[in-house]
Amino acid sequence: MSVDGTPETPFALNPDDLARLEAIREALSDPSPRRIGRLDQWGLADTYETYAEVAAYKELSIAMADGTLLDAALTVPRGLAPGQTCPAVVLPAPLIGIGHRAYLGMFPRWALGGYAVLAYSQRGLAESGGEIQVAGPQDVADAAEVVNALVQIEGVDPERIGFFGSSYGAGTSLLAAANDRRIKAVAGTSAWGDLFASLYENGTRHLKAFEALVALFGEDRCSKEFRDVIEKIRANTVDEDVREFARVRSPRHYLSAYNDAATPILLTTAWHETIFSVPAVVDLFTELTGPKSLLVQVGDHGNGELPGLAGLLSKPTEMAYRWMDHHLGGHAGDGREPGFDVRSEYMHNLLSDLRHPDWESYVLPRTRFHLADAAPGERDGRLADGAPQPGWSRSVKATGKGTEAVVAPKLVQTGLAERMGLPHVYKTAEIDRGLAAIWTSAPLERPRRVQGDLEVRVTLTPQQANAMIVAYLMDCDPATGKAAIITHAPYTLTDAEPGRATTVTFALQPAHYALAAGRRLQLVIDTHDPFFAPANTTTQVSTIDIGSPQGAESYIDIPLGTLD
Repeated sequence: MSVDGTPETPFALNPDDLARLEAIREALSDPSPRRIGRLDQWGLADTYETYAEVAAYKELSIAMADGTLLDAALTVPRGLAPGQTCPAVVLPAPLIGIGHRAYLGMFPRWALGGYAVLAYSQRGLAESGGEIQVAGPQDVADAAEVVNALVQIEGVDPERIGFFGSSYGAGTSLLAAANDRRIKAVAGTSAWGDLFASLYENGTRHLKAFEALVALFGEDRCSKEFRDVIEKIRANTVDEDVREFARVRSPRHYLSAYNDAATPILLTTAWHETIFSVPAVVDLFTELTGPKSLLVQVGDHGNGELPGLAGLLSKPTEMAYRWMDHHLGGHAGDGREPGFDVRSEYMHNLLSDLRHPDWESYVLPRTRFHLADAAPGERDGRLADGAPQPGWSRSVKATGKGTEAVVAPKLVQTGLAERMGLPHVYKTAEIDRGLAAIWTSAPLERPRRVQGDLEVRVTLTPQQANAMIVAYLMDCDPATGKAAIITHAPYTLTDAEPGRATTVTFALQPAHYALAAGRRLQLVIDTHDPFFAPANTTTQVSTIDIGSPQGAESYIDIPLGTLD
């Protein structure tokens, strides 16, 4: 959702994308020279002609136990010898209007790799019946029934079944695997680890992302349980019903199931993910004890895998093909073994590709920068090395209006521009210092990299009982006063005593960022971001004092290293 409240589609497809997918669907359903020939305008005719020779495609409905019909598509290898079996991969749909048809571009790779493929839209999505459950217990039960239908197909090996999904499909895949040991491998791109952590961060509602997802679901198709939760989240009613709703839909809640079965799990996310919590995905990955792999890329939700879903190359889908080949015995990938490690890109270099055996070895030691008062003649505070810097205070107004600093001007689309080498430019020199406090480091003497987890400590004295701050770490060009965002996090005080100082310590989103020599690190703290629900809905202007008392001095810890 944009900052003006306009809904956006995380998996936005332009008219040409939709036309291509419809032409692919028609060619799969009727692989005649005329139908396949239409694909030549996208350079796909040869691919789908070869596909039609090795696999048969059909669309079908799968009946659930309660009579609900799920819309699905199936492809099975041709010419299996008597008694010969093949691996199979199930593809639950991402959150998009066309449902499982978003995966049509992947079908040739799976089919040429010897897989049977069953893609379906979860209940309430696209052309499937029923109500949307948000990857709840009913969706998990549906996934088991989809597997039941799959293993009845002649030639499908019931011991070699995997699940691949993007976004909503990733969540469904992970939760299904926790319930069904017939699922031998999972690959989830743009996955979530903890749904509650994605809705609430440091006591702050991610309301804009939540509303964007609700708009994509369509409230009229949602179950009563989900509609009730929607209203509670809007009203900031965080009760046990909301927590339980999120808990049963959080893969991290089922760690023992994954670890007991040693389920191989591949996860991917993005540094500037605005839909699901990156720390929760990292935590899930870290706590898994079976075969596992994690990829973190430049950009936002769904950006990295989009080309792969369309049948082109992308790291997430190439890793998924290798993952399934290794664990299920197909040959859809490039023949390379998958990595069982942490793989990452750094901002904003798509060609970067770093590997570390685990998260612990990936993160760099943290360097502490103390938040210090402004030097004589300067308007901004300093990020200072050395001793703690007590005794200063800065006031920022909480007016309900924002500054130049925002998490992202647009969900998903801003991250997509980052992947194209066009990060959003923040004019931090023009930020109203009455609405935000800023601390800036000395120019970096040599290129550096931020790599890992960050933490901020500040002391807040609000005038009202509820108060929110948002901290942004920026990469600033001192010559122009323009910057790019490295990472961020909000923090909300609730039911605080007005006028009483409270020291808070909170993590920022993990980051991997390259800094050129001469740049400055810049910490911006303000009180409003349209991405988050405001802490105080009154129109009264108040202030929040940010200070650094003796014994609880303010700082930011940044994992810094040399840029190799």
